[in-house]
Amino acid sequence: MAFERITQKDWYKVLGAKPSDSPAELKRKYQKLALLYHPDKQEADVPAGEVEERVQRFIEIDQAWKILGNEETKKEYDLQQREENLTKEWPLHAQIYLEDMSWNEEEQLYTLSCRCGGNYSVCKSETKDVSLVCCDTCSLVIEILQ
Repeated sequence: MAFERITQKDWYKVLGAKPSDSPAELKRKYQKLALLYHPDKQEADVPAGEVEERVQRFIEIDQAWKILGNEETKKEYDLQQREENLTKEWPLHAQIYLEDMSWNEEEQLYTLSCRCGGNYSVCKSETKDVSLVCCDTCSLVIEILQ
């Protein structure tokens, strides 16, 4: 189950969680918030505008759990977050097609020399999941185009 790559909410923040939280911790935080904001659990005297806000919050909480509660979508989301953070923090050196990198059959590894003398390396098994690769020596990053 893949989700589109769009600028989106920080789903960890929605749940009051951290990426390092265990699946059990994530579930506990989700359940606590879901109970708190569930439309059926609201008091009758809450103003209409606040009811709508709480329903929207519940929908956000539910969406966060759908992504972070599933091992596959969580992994995909975490990779996406990591890439976004890399592009914010580290300079993008170049955009390269995988076929323009050197292939090492024995190690099953694509490599490209960096201008600093280091290397950008990506394993064949990672090529579908990774689009940003850091140099092993400096702070430059390349983007692998598909």
